[in-house]
Amino acid sequence: MELRTVEELMDLLYACRGRRDVRGPDGTPVDAYDHALRTAALLRRGRPADKELQVAGLVGPVGRLLWPGEPAVRADRAADAVRTLLGERVAGLVRARPRPGAQADDDLLSLRAADEEARTVCFDAGVLEDWRTVLELLAARNSRLGMVD
Repeated sequence: MELRTVEELMDLLYACRGRRDVRGPDGTPVDAYDHALRTAALLRRGRPADKELQVAGLVGPVGRLLWPGEPAVRADRAADAVRTLLGERVAGLVRARPRPGAQADDDLLSLRAADEEARTVCFDAGVLEDWRTVLELLAARNSRLGMVD
């Protein structure tokens, strides 16, 4: 599957609301939608200029929703799904995120740290609609045809 529009991506992210397949450090379930928003918000605070890194944190639940099962395979497929829309860097971060043994650069370490922190902290991270403009800008920059939804 390949996501072609920001609207398709946002629909998938909205569909994650209420899904509790993300686990906190103590094993308690965490809402996937809230976790994604908190991860992206933490990355926005720590790296405000790095929109691709922030979006990589936001789109984490896409793989869980579309391909429940083995995280490594799910991450590969999620990366393939967002590559055309959001670009190679976002896809690479999505692919590497669940592989803790893999070599990690500063970006991946920041992403993983935000992911872990978002499992334990509770704060109002806003709503998905707050991210539409950022998603549209990345999509416009990475679109083969220069057209976005």
